[in-house]
Amino acid sequence: MAVSVSNAFVTLFDSEVKHSYQGQRSLAGLTRERTVEGSTVKFPKIGKGTASIRVPQTDVTPMSVVYSQVQAVMSDFIAAEYSDIFNQAKINFQDRAELVQVVGGAIGRRMDQVVLDALTAASGTLTVANSVGGSNTNLNVAKLRDIKKQMDAKNVPSDNRVIVAHANSMDALLSETSVTSSDFNSVKALVTGQVADNTFLGFRFVQLGDRDEGGLAIDGSSDRTIFAFHKDAMGLGINMAEKTKVDYIPEKTSFLVASMFSAGAVAIDPDGICKVTCRE
Repeated sequence: MAVSVSNAFVTLFDSEVKHSYQGQRSLAGLTRERTVEGSTVKFPKIGKGTASIRVPQTDVTPMSVVYSQVQAVMSDFIAAEYSDIFNQAKINFQDRAELVQVVGGAIGRRMDQVVLDALTAASGTLTVANSVGGSNTNLNVAKLRDIKKQMDAKNVPSDNRVIVAHANSMDALLSETSVTSSDFNSVKALVTGQVADNTFLGFRFVQLGDRDEGGLAIDGSSDRTIFAFHKDAMGLGINMAEKTKVDYIPEKTSFLVASMFSAGAVAIDPDGICKVTCRE
């Protein structure tokens, strides 16, 4: 007798994976997002202009604003796993719920990595060396203030600023301020999740741990690059939003659960991105 998958089951599973995906995607909503048709997406970049004095009965002087574009290329991603019908009869946990977490987490982290890879590839960005705040130091308040100073100097809007940091960097930040800084209580509340909006010095903090997808890379000198950026400085195009398919594969006597998406990211404005080197 053929084994079929009901539409209700597929709909339920897809909904549960989406929920898990959204919950485990740390950078959702922190970049400019655009729905894409085709294999590429272009984000417009508009230069700056200066207002001039209006002289009566003379021609208006245009600002000659420079218009340009940056392009992101779509890449396809899939997370798939088999669920054996014999194993389902033997295991004492709900196989579907476990697969939801595995599949949803995998595609959520991969969508984050699309953005992280674009941040890594960005050129001409602001930088903060590991020597700021002391020789070969990890994340500290001095580095945060340096990021803020540089972004302020570039007239980066003060809202929608984000710092993506590794758990080790956040721990170092707390350790540093506990000794020397009057900011200790604010940073402690931030690290322990007691700040409602998760912000400090105008930045929203996102903490990431080690990730098989790459995450925040660390080099052979134990220098890890973390990122600060403004929402409008990064663009994410989504050609195919996350969707899930469940099919029965007779040869495997298993259900194949596959979740997939297609997306690409690109740096739009390097003045709104800062690469921060932290020595661990």
